[in-house]
Amino acid sequence: MNSQDTKQPPSEHRQILSLAWKIFLPIAIGLAVVVWLFKREFNPAVWEAIHFDGRVIGCIALAWLFMVGRDFGLTWRFRALTDRQLTWKQAWRVDMLCEFTSCVTPSAVGGSALGMIYLNREGIELGRATTLMMTTLFLDELFFVVSLPVIMLLVPYHQLFDFGHGGFTVGLQSVFWGVYAIVTAWTTILFLGIIVRPHAIHRFLNWLFHFRLLKKWQTQVDTLGTNMENTGRELRKRPMSWWVETFGGTALSWSSRYLVVNALFLGFAPMANQLIVFARQFVVWICLMVSPTPGSAGISEWLFTTYYGDLINSAGMALVIALFWRIISYYIYLLVGACIVPGWISQGIRLRQEKNHNTK
Repeated sequence: MNSQDTKQPPSEHRQILSLAWKIFLPIAIGLAVVVWLFKREFNPAVWEAIHFDGRVIGCIALAWLFMVGRDFGLTWRFRALTDRQLTWKQAWRVDMLCEFTSCVTPSAVGGSALGMIYLNREGIELGRATTLMMTTLFLDELFFVVSLPVIMLLVPYHQLFDFGHGGFTVGLQSVFWGVYAIVTAWTTILFLGIIVRPHAIHRFLNWLFHFRLLKKWQTQVDTLGTNMENTGRELRKRPMSWWVETFGGTALSWSSRYLVVNALFLGFAPMANQLIVFARQFVVWICLMVSPTPGSAGISEWLFTTYYGDLINSAGMALVIALFWRIISYYIYLLVGACIVPGWISQGIRLRQEKNHNTK
């Protein structure tokens, strides 16, 4: 008997247990940090001062509406990228699965790590799915790169980075500019490797990674170069209207995500400058790109509370807003993913069994 025949795929039960653990870990980390922050910062008088009147409830509802806008933007983008091959339901499911992946993996990995598998399951050929996910990566990074000059024109530098807190602001600036420089360099490589000279960039990367110190990544880099060439061949045929639509979906998605916090501040701290609140979300998300915890659990709550505290003059109120922010923009995706992924796993096992049966 062939040794490969004796290898059984992981059982559905084992995969679902693994899923449960991946959901539990970020929740545990996030709750531990929240408890610590409550113990350190929270004042019962802050909660007593909150009145859940029509304005506050309306602003919380508005925050949920902005999160719907975020998902609509990405669902729309998946539809546009696949030339309407995906239905709205399929595109939404891919979006939810990608977001769930982001919630249970470190931020540096992101939801695009398995995006091509999700697209392939929805009927997109695997090679094309890889090309499409690289395109989404390029669009997201491009949005971050072009947003900073606009934000710097609208918001004074000291409102973003030089507002007190001593060592915190120094560390924040260092992390932000370091990550932004990496994102800019990576976006430049993607632009050159996809749009301008894909074959030349592929050859250059292969040459660079043949040196001994970098050689262990040579295979991955060669695959990256191949994917860039394939992506470039498809994107160079696209009309300007396609670029406007896909980048429009990207901008709508990220802007809506930022506006969630604006809506919460409007409800809980209406005196805060809304432009500064919006601009600081850009800084927050750039810094969270290098978070080592799944879905930035724990780090995001601490960063938000510390960074936004000066706009409210109350770390306790900032913590309350941070909790609503995370519930709306993070924990809801863990819940939706927990509902979708088990069925997705079952479908995958069933399809694999059918394929094996047909090949016998």
